[in-house]
Amino acid sequence: MRIQLSVWTIATIATVLSCAQPSEAGQGSAKQLRTKDGRPDLSGIWQVLNTAAWDIQDHSGQLGVPAGQGVIAGNEIPYQPWALKKKQENFANRATADPEAKCFLPGVPRATYMPFPFQILQTPGGVVIAYEYVHAVRHIYVNGSPHPAGPIQWWMGDSRGRWEGDTLIVDVVHFTDQTWFDRAGNFHSEALHVVERYTPVGPDHLQYEVTTEDPKVFTRPWKMSMLLYRRKEPRARILEYECYSYALDEKGLLPNPVPPDDIR
Repeated sequence: MRIQLSVWTIATIATVLSCAQPSEAGQGSAKQLRTKDGRPDLSGIWQVLNTAAWDIQDHSGQLGVPAGQGVIAGNEIPYQPWALKKKQENFANRATADPEAKCFLPGVPRATYMPFPFQILQTPGGVVIAYEYVHAVRHIYVNGSPHPAGPIQWWMGDSRGRWEGDTLIVDVVHFTDQTWFDRAGNFHSEALHVVERYTPVGPDHLQYEVTTEDPKVFTRPWKMSMLLYRRKEPRARILEYECYSYALDEKGLLPNPVPPDDIR
């Protein structure tokens, strides 16, 4: 397998190593690494161990779909009546309608629970998340800067973070409506607003909680939560996962034109 690191990635890692300088706090197996400025050190390679990528609600197993328990509080997504019908249409046409089938960026929070690892790189002023899936990258600004004026439609949204104790809270807005929450057709509009919470619950686990609201699609905000696990293998790293939508388009497998590239 071909593995490569971009100049940008190498520079980012160098910055992290020079700025973070993690230290240990606590004793025994519960030691929590912290950065030079006292924050929990979230740096590392992480991955979920659930089936939310297939369906964020409870679901039975079938060919190509592992059975799984949902990650939503109450196992209910509060769709408006018209949106519930749209979700059912999406499910029926999921083989071709799912944006993942077109190699599009997965959006937030879906990128977190795709069946691929991701790497967190942390500095005092920001956090970068590099995903193995199609080289997706998020910049989370933790310097007090506000979201840019909108409306703007970005695949991965615009992320602004702040620390609340040991929890990194990330506010994400400015989405496109072209991403789904999973392979089961759960969807949103461009009015999506996501608030993520990353909380260490030990040196090798993060509690990941998401509050989602979208007044165009849902009747109220709703939440999901899951654990993120640190990859501990000696040679753990994110590798390459390539997916080219133009190749599918040339074969006539895409029902809609391929949109322009967007780095967010």
